[in-house]
Amino acid sequence: MENHNILKRLATPITFILIGAVARIIPHVPNFAPIGAMALFGGAYMNKKQAFLLPVLAMILSDFIVGFDSLPMRLTVYGTFLMMVVVGIWLKKNLSLKNVFISSLFASVLFFMTTNFSVWIFGSMYPHNIGGLGESYFFAIPFFRNTLLGDLFYSGAFFGGYELVRSLLRRDSRSKIFNFKF
Repeated sequence: MENHNILKRLATPITFILIGAVARIIPHVPNFAPIGAMALFGGAYMNKKQAFLLPVLAMILSDFIVGFDSLPMRLTVYGTFLMMVVVGIWLKKNLSLKNVFISSLFASVLFFMTTNFSVWIFGSMYPHNIGGLGESYFFAIPFFRNTLLGDLFYSGAFFGGYELVRSLLRRDSRSKIFNFKF
C-alpha cells in the first residue's frame, strides 16, 4: 500500500516534464532529446496555463546548463515548442496511439522546418538565397533523423509510461493496460 501511495504522488504530468528536462541535460546523441515529447505531453495532460508554462520553463532552465545560442534561435525554438503544446492540447481530446505517433512525427517535422529556416535567415552559414535555404535543410538531415527518433522514443515513454502508471493506479480497470483507443 505504501508503494501505491508513492507511485500515486509521483504519477503527475509535472514529474514527467521534470524527467524530460533532466534527460535533456544528460549526455545524449545530438538532437535525440525530449523537447517535442515534453510539449506534446504537457499539452495533453496539463491545464493550458501549465501546458504552456512548465515545459517552456523546463526548457529555459535546462538551457542554462546546456547553453544558449543566439536570441533569434532561442525564440524560434521556444516558439516552435509552444506550437507543439497546441498540438498536445488537440491530443487531449483525441488521445490515441495513432494520434500520439502522428503528432510526434509532426512535431519533428515542425522543429526541423522552423529551426533550419531560422538558421538560414538569421545566420551566416548559408547564402541568403533559395540555394542557401536548400543547403540549410540538406545539411540538417542527419540531425532530423535523431530528432525524429528522439520524439518518437520520448513520446512513447511519456505517454505510454504515464498511461501505464495511471492504469496501475486505477482499481476499476485491471484488465486495461492503456487508456488509448486503437
